[in-house]
Amino acid sequence: MTVQLKSFQNQIPVATDLASAPNPKKARYVPLHHRRILCIFPKYSRSFGTFHHAYPLMGNVRAFMPPQGILIVAAYLPQEWEVRFIDENLHPAKTSDYQWADVVIVSGMHIQKPQINHINQLAHQQGKITVLGGPSVSGCPEYYPDFDILHLGELGDASDRMIEYLDQHHQRPSQQIRFETQERLPLSEFPTPAYHLVNLNHYFLANVQFSSGCPYRCEFCDIPELYGRNPRMKTPEQVLAELDAMLESGNIGAVYFVDDNFVGDRRATMQLLPHLIDWQKRNGYPIQFACEATLNLAQSPKLLEMMREAYFCTVFCGIETPETEALHSISKVQNLSMPILEAVKVLNSYGMEVVSGIIIGLDTDTPETADRILEFIRLSQIPMLTINLLHALPRTPLWRRLEAEGRLVFDDSRESNVEFLMPYQQVVEMWRRCITEAYQPEFLYQRFAYNMEHTYPNRIAVPNSPARTSWANIRKGLTYLTNILLRVGVFGNYRQTFWQMAKPALKSGNIESLIHVGLVGHHLIQFAQDCAAHTESASFYSQKIRR
Repeated sequence: MTVQLKSFQNQIPVATDLASAPNPKKARYVPLHHRRILCIFPKYSRSFGTFHHAYPLMGNVRAFMPPQGILIVAAYLPQEWEVRFIDENLHPAKTSDYQWADVVIVSGMHIQKPQINHINQLAHQQGKITVLGGPSVSGCPEYYPDFDILHLGELGDASDRMIEYLDQHHQRPSQQIRFETQERLPLSEFPTPAYHLVNLNHYFLANVQFSSGCPYRCEFCDIPELYGRNPRMKTPEQVLAELDAMLESGNIGAVYFVDDNFVGDRRATMQLLPHLIDWQKRNGYPIQFACEATLNLAQSPKLLEMMREAYFCTVFCGIETPETEALHSISKVQNLSMPILEAVKVLNSYGMEVVSGIIIGLDTDTPETADRILEFIRLSQIPMLTINLLHALPRTPLWRRLEAEGRLVFDDSRESNVEFLMPYQQVVEMWRRCITEAYQPEFLYQRFAYNMEHTYPNRIAVPNSPARTSWANIRKGLTYLTNILLRVGVFGNYRQTFWQMAKPALKSGNIESLIHVGLVGHHLIQFAQDCAAHTESASFYSQKIRR
């Protein structure tokens, strides 16, 4: 049974010194009691996007990106409370961590559901109050009947009510309580994530969020329903403060804007970019930027020029399919405003390597779809494509349509929950063919070679500043290069292909590109070999048990 708590009778004490509050625009709740809060981010299953095969080449790296959401929650909690953060992608929480805590807060995505529920069990074994928030529970609270408290929606009034409840109650509730956000906290009032609780040296790359929401309605995407179609923004000053905090927490080399669509509000993006350019110049261009954006970004030359000046080097575009009919069927018509191959070349001309999303299993697919996708990969020269089997997420138009058609399949032994129009096994084999052929070492390195010749030289020439030539950066670069040359160039099963790329790069002194191709390419090649051996899942969202 679930109780909905909309408000409390008790008067909330208000801080008199708002300057120290995480949100200076709003009165800060001052707790009456001391609490120890254990924030845990669950381990996620390995997939194409975790880049786990690259970690052994990178020294201390053991996870992909720090989890923004729960670090923001940790920063939003009362400053008087003790907060401990554990990312189980780095190491699991210990029994002593659970014993230390009064409350255990968890956040995660649908793919982490088994791990989320396991953390809840461990916390309850120690008699601790458990709280779950984040995208998965916000979309499907019914997945988590055993948690004590559910936080549904984004940071906002529900967060304040939850904090007050935790302050005033020491024991687990007799039945589940749900706090649901009615009034979201503006992104402009979000605190800086609690980077002081993490070491960014342990992550493949860092991340920042500038906006939330996307104006488009792609059939398979749950972003508009979870976060709205009107993008909401942080201020440029907030973003710069987060970048400063990241530099204090570790030796980061790249920062990924994890916005649902970096150019969802182009006017706001245009206002942000001069601040990023100035920050890069003041700090000696210490990092590369990457982002997610719709392909029609290619039609905004002024914006692209500013992104180039800010040192954006990678852009992920959800191309999904090169087939026009298929794009219409999934409401991805924004990809049709100009020829896709032309758009990719435009982005390359500004120094941006394109990463593409590709979906297999659409209703419009035919036995020839795999051939067309592989031909598109050859023509586009895109090195990295997230070739993924279609999976219906709750709270999407796709889910509702398939549910009405009786085409949702709830069988964890399958790679997808979609009943395809083509035979299931044929679709899976089509996916396997695409991903294994796309990442054959020779084919992949051909595409990287194209970008090394035609894309990377279009980037601005960044200075050899102290931030870029620090001993920490030199040591990191030497570690990466040594491991790549040894593990790939000497012991790798595609070493001959590797040296065809590496020798010219070493001779020309193009070490940065060599390291990039060595790291990313190694993961792609190894992951594809795992797919060929049937040891990796065809869908990032599949609950199928992996090895």
